[in-house]
Formats: sequence, C-alpha cells, structure tokens
Amino acid sequence: MSLRQMTYGLLLLLAAFPAGAQTLRKPLPACDFAHFERNRIVLSSPEAYDRVFAKLDSVLYLGQGNLRILHIGGSHVQAGVFTGRLRADLLSLRPALDGGRGLVFPFSAARTNNPASFVTTREGEWTADKNTARESAHRLGLTGMAVSTTDAKSSVTLTALAREPRSGDPTFRFDRIRVLGAVQGDVQPVVVLHPGDSLEGSLAADGSGWDFRLPALCDSVRIARRGRGEWTLTGVLLDNPFPGISVTGIGVNGASLASYAKCADLERDLAAVAPDLVIFAIGVNDAVPASFSAEEFTARYKALLARVRSACPDCAFLFVSNNDTFRYVRRRGYSVNPNGEKAEQAFLSLGKEPGAGVWDLFDIMGGAGSMKQWEAAGLAKKDKVHFTDAGYELLGDLLFNALTDLYVEHLKSDR
Repeated sequence: MSLRQMTYGLLLLLAAFPAGAQTLRKPLPACDFAHFERNRIVLSSPEAYDRVFAKLDSVLYLGQGNLRILHIGGSHVQAGVFTGRLRADLLSLRPALDGGRGLVFPFSAARTNNPASFVTTREGEWTADKNTARESAHRLGLTGMAVSTTDAKSSVTLTALAREPRSGDPTFRFDRIRVLGAVQGDVQPVVVLHPGDSLEGSLAADGSGWDFRLPALCDSVRIARRGRGEWTLTGVLLDNPFPGISVTGIGVNGASLASYAKCADLERDLAAVAPDLVIFAIGVNDAVPASFSAEEFTARYKALLARVRSACPDCAFLFVSNNDTFRYVRRRGYSVNPNGEKAEQAFLSLGKEPGAGVWDLFDIMGGAGSMKQWEAAGLAKKDKVHFTDAGYELLGDLLFNALTDLYVEHLKSDR
C-alpha cells in the first residue's frame, strides 16, 4: 500500500464518520439560492498541487514537516473569520496538530480592527501607514501595514488566542519570533519576559528584522524597545518547532492589487513566511470602478504572481473569484455590480497559470444578485459587500471542503 493510500485510510479513521461515510466535508446549511454542488477547485493541471499534497501526506500520516498556507486579500481577510475557520478546519484533520501561528500584525497599534483569531494591545504613541494610502512614509512588507514610534514607552502585546475563544478552538504556542521592520538611530526591539527582564534578538540574515528564541513555549508576548530613535514594525512571525499546518491571513481593509504593488519588501517577507500554497483573494476593490478593465486586472495579478514566484519558486496558487457585490448610489439605492461576471472570467483565466487552481466563489454563491439572498439568510451584511461572521465561517467550510475533496481524489489516484 502506498503512503497516500495509507493516509487516506488514516483520515477516514480519524474523522470518525458515521458508518459508511467516505467524506471529510464539513456539514453545510441548506441554501437553495447557492450552488454548493459546484463547490470545487479546478486545477491548471493534474499535478499542480502535488507538492502541497505531499507535504500534507507527511504531516497527517508521518507527523513530520510543515504545510504553510498564505491567504491574502482585503477586508474579507483582515476580519480574520474566513481565514480562522479554514485554519481550524485544516487543524481538525488530525488531533493535536500545530505548525505555528504564522505572520501577524498588531492592528491595535494602527487603530484598526484586529482579526478575531488573536489579540493585540498597544502602549505608547504610534503612527500607521497602509498600502491603501496614496503614499507611505515607511517601507511596507507583506502585511501591507506599518506602525512607527519614537516613544520610549511604546510596546505591543500579541496573544495567539481567539478574542472570544470557543470550545475546540486551536491553540498556538511559540518560542521563535521574528520581528519585522526597521529602525533609525540606536533603537532596537526587545522581548519583555518579566518586568525589568528583557531578551535581545539577533539581526536576521536577510536584514528583515530581529530573531528571538524564547526560553520556553508561550502563547503571548510583549515586544518593546530599547535605545533612542524611530522603530517601525511591519509584522511579527510566530513559530515553533512542531510539525503541522500553518495558515497566515494577510488582509488590509480596502486593499487592491495596486495596494500590494506598493509593498517594496513583499518578496523579502514572503521568503521568511515560505508558503507552499498562496490563496489569492484580492479583487473586490479592484472591480468597483465603472472603468474596470478585466485585461488590466489580469495583468496586475500576473505581475503580483511573478513577484511571489521570484521569492517562492516552488509555491502553488489558488485564485478565489470575487464574491457577488452591490453598489450603493445615493437616492437610487443598491444595484448589482455589473463588473462581477467580468472579474469572474478574469479569475478563471488566471486559474490556468502553471501550478494554480481556481475556486469560483462568484458562481458557488449563486452568481450576480445572489448577495441579496445571502443577506436575507443572515450570511451577508447590509452593505451587500461583506459577510456576517456566520457567512465567513460558511466560506471557510466551503473552501475546506473543496480542498479536501481535491486531496482525497489525489490520494485515490496514487500518482
């Protein structure tokens, strides 16, 4: 019996299905307006995800190695619920899976909404830069955000626990930290272990930030500063030595492809995160203008794809088509965004790129105008652009189901 076939049998045992069931799928609600029967990922070639699935084989069956996934987008991802649900679903494939929390950002220091899957607090005065601004005073990396301070008393605290934890939520511990960013003057970040006791890091070999090795595993860390000058923080990478699955969510409210094109240190940070699969979910904000061009949109995506490939040449990709959206015009109310189908076709084209796949969310949710029905079902907000928490959790389950269906077929094929 091959490794993949053994893994398939192991998964069936671990999932504890009802007798005779042959599925890893999460249960879905009845939504007559949606096309859940079309919930699938279409690959550019049969072998497009072979490397991703080989890593998943190793993690699930042998308990070795790490599968690292990066989910990048706009406000859908910054909210954290969609990515968090996908993360929890993947970690449920085997008991006690870990793999590290991945790259996070202290959104509280930027005075914007923090993802629900972890908690951040700040002390001192900070100024923020975002890739959605016309210009940025500081270099931006993969997170698309930066916070800067000259305040000697400034610090941020990150806790890798959900803001409102629920039974069964995954837990994350870490003892390896990389603080991404830059300094001016003789300032340097430190990790505060106890009041009056701090740990100095070493400058990363690539110059991206400072590496810290903690004396013990923990789920919370306070990062402060020492010395005089300006400290700019662009992200914190939380890791541990355990095998498993890591899912990093990178999102900035209002971000478009043009926003991420401004991130000069994107390749540097990608190399640090080292994703095996990048899930692209950028596009809702690109498709808002009446002047939207599918050709320009595709060209911008291919430029971003080339940057990711230059940093992570063995990475696979998944393109998530835009959800259906509505536009609001004063005195005229809401109307369906006419660019929805144009953007969908652009995503289907991008899904044919080598090593790529496409998940057609626009079609799965019901196509043009379906967002109004999702709203009526309590799955979307009144703006008819964003989803409720229940809606984002449903998206996470749908994407998980599509990924695992593809994985099971891969196991059966035994290529």
